[in-house]
Amino acid sequence: MEQDQMVPVTILTGFLGAGKTTLLNRILKEDHGHKIAVIENEFGETGVDSEILEKSEEQIVEMNNGCICCTVRGDLIRILGDLKDRRQKGSLKFDRVVIETTGMADPGPVAQTFFTDEDIGAYYLLDSIVTVVDAKHAPKQLDEFTEAQQQVGFADRILMSKTDLVDEAEVKKLSERIHRMNPRAPVKRVHFGEAPIAEILDIRGFNLNAILELDPEFLADTHHEHHDEVESFVFRSDKPFEGDKLEQFLSGMIQVYGPDLLRYKGVLWMKGKPNRVVFQGVHMMMGGDMGKPWLKTEKKHSILVFIGKKLPKELFLAGLEQCLA
Repeated sequence: MEQDQMVPVTILTGFLGAGKTTLLNRILKEDHGHKIAVIENEFGETGVDSEILEKSEEQIVEMNNGCICCTVRGDLIRILGDLKDRRQKGSLKFDRVVIETTGMADPGPVAQTFFTDEDIGAYYLLDSIVTVVDAKHAPKQLDEFTEAQQQVGFADRILMSKTDLVDEAEVKKLSERIHRMNPRAPVKRVHFGEAPIAEILDIRGFNLNAILELDPEFLADTHHEHHDEVESFVFRSDKPFEGDKLEQFLSGMIQVYGPDLLRYKGVLWMKGKPNRVVFQGVHMMMGGDMGKPWLKTEKKHSILVFIGKKLPKELFLAGLEQCLA
């Protein structure tokens, strides 16, 4: 296909808790006239982002089988192929695709898909890799995780979130570090996902030659190993939570295990509340917002996902059980 007829794809990446879902919600809500198909990937056995995302006309597809880099050859190609078939038949209308990777993913293998599979590469145009960097936690994450470094290294655009939580000197220091790691990607500050759409979509930022200079092995198959110390677990319940008990329990756990809690998020049924509560946290910071009202036809439930290093899973699960009404 001619380039201007190909379907542009944006890969949205960034470490756990950087603000990717917030940015994606902003893109989906914006009155830009684009119809967007979203491919979601979660680290762990279940995903909650599709519940957190504002539902609109967009097509949201979830890939819940762990690290996206282990499934690119299968699931990602299959999903993109299925979206293509449905678009060609007219059963699904979309102008572009956004792939939101799990926070633990190296975006390189995701991008490889568009150059190693002929059918996908002929139909979809990889527009750019957009990386969200959390100004408060990034310095530590960049020290500890190669994935965080790869996300910065492969970026065509870097959006720095949470700059209001650190002082100007720290922002400047992090910006300089990022620029040393990836001098070709502009760094922009974003607050709660507020980035002009023109800086995210249709930027034609992905340049294969530049990527090959960065990583000559880019198109080669590489063996992938997980960080064994990073694990996830899920809590589910069909009973409501007691708000005070839950807040007290989580506050205590975060005081002790906060440094090892990379990311935790969920959709909660709270006793006496007509709306679901969308709950999110990174390390020692947590917060909740009112989500959509529970419908009469819906079965109310809570689902919480925790991602961290060597967390005491049984202690968390038992404690959460004690917080139920």
